Amino acid sequence: MAGLRFDLRDAPDGAAALRAEVRGFLAEHAENFTPEIRARSWMGFDRDFTRAVGAKGWIGMCWPREFGGAERSFLERNIVLEEMLAAGAPVGAHWIGDRQSGPLILRLGTEDQKRHFLPRIASGEYAFCIGLSEPDSGSDLASLRTKAEKVDGGWKLNGRKIWTTFGHLCDWMIALVRTSPAPEGGARHIGLSQVLVDLRAPGVSIRPIRDLVGEKGFNEITFDDVMLPEDALVGQEGAGWAQATSELAFERSGPDRYLSSHPLLEAAMTTLQQDGAAAPALGRQVARLWALRNMSVAVAGMLEDGQDPVRQAALVKDLGNDFEQALPNVVRDLIATEDMPEDMRRMHAYLTQIVPTFSLRGGTREIMRGIIARELGLR
Repeated sequence: MAGLRFDLRDAPDGAAALRAEVRGFLAEHAENFTPEIRARSWMGFDRDFTRAVGAKGWIGMCWPREFGGAERSFLERNIVLEEMLAAGAPVGAHWIGDRQSGPLILRLGTEDQKRHFLPRIASGEYAFCIGLSEPDSGSDLASLRTKAEKVDGGWKLNGRKIWTTFGHLCDWMIALVRTSPAPEGGARHIGLSQVLVDLRAPGVSIRPIRDLVGEKGFNEITFDDVMLPEDALVGQEGAGWAQATSELAFERSGPDRYLSSHPLLEAAMTTLQQDGAAAPALGRQVARLWALRNMSVAVAGMLEDGQDPVRQAALVKDLGNDFEQALPNVVRDLIATEDMPEDMRRMHAYLTQIVPTFSLRGGTREIMRGIIARELGLR
C-alpha cells in the first residue's frame, strides 16, 4: 500500500543480554504475579514493582541522563516492554508516564518541568494519567468543554474528564483543555492547550467507575475552580491538539497493543503442546503475533529516527486489538474451560470479561480506521 511502510529493523547491539537481564529480573518477582495480575497486563498497578523497575534504569530509558534517563534506544526500550508484557508484570504505575507523558515533557516542557518531573517518573515516584475524554463527547475529542482560564497567578480549571485510566491512583495528569474560544464557524481544535494537573490539589474530585469485573480502572474526574500555577502549561498555548495527537503515536504502536492477552496464549501453547490437532490454530495465532511484533518494532525504529508514524501506529493498534480481543475465544475453541489448568482458567475468565475494553483505550476502532484513511488520502 503506497505511503504505508513498515521497514524491518535489526536487533540493537546487546539485545540478547538485555532480554536475559529483564527475564532474570522478572523471575525474581514472578511469585507475586497471580493469574489475574498476569491477565491484567499493563493495567496492573503496583508502585513497589514500578520502583524496582526504575532502580534498574528501565523507566525513561531513552531520556538524557541529566533528567533521570539511561540514554538507550527506542529499540532497547521495546525489548524491556515486550518482556514485561509477556510476563504479565504489573507495570501500570509507570506505564503512562514512561510511554507518553514523560516524552511529551521531554520534547515540549520547560527546563524546570523537565528537571522536576522526569527524574521522578524515571524513579517511580510519580505516576501519570491522561485527561482527554469527556462526558457527552464520545470520540469527538475536539468538542471538549473543560476550560483553563488565565487568572492572577496562574490558571483556573473547571470541567470534567472521564475514562481516565488509573486516575484514582495517580499523582499527576496532563489534561487537554480549552484555553481560548474556538473561532466562530472555525475548527474546534483551535484554542486547546495541555496543562499539568496535581490530582491532589483542592477542587479535584475523583470518582472511580466500577466495571463488570468489579474493578476500578477507569475514573471520572471533576475540576471545580482548581488553581494551577502559571507554569502548568505544557508546550505552546493553543497548540494542544497537535501536541496531543502527535503524542498518541507513542500510545498506539507499542507492544501493549498486541500483547495484552499474551499470558493466555503462552498458557495455551504449554497446555496443548502435545495436541497435534491444535497446532494449526495455535500456529496461526503465533504468525499473527509475530507480524504485529515486527510492525511495532518498525514503528519504534521510526520514532528512533525522529519520524511521526501516525498512520502506522493507528494500524498497529487496530490490527493488534483484533488479535488480542479474539484470543480468549480462540483458546476456548481449542480447550474447554473445564479442561483448562486452574491458573489458565482464571486468566481466561478474567480476559473474557475485559477484552471489549482493549479497542476503546487509546481510541476506538472507528477512529483508528478514520485516521488511516485520512492519512492515505482516502477521505
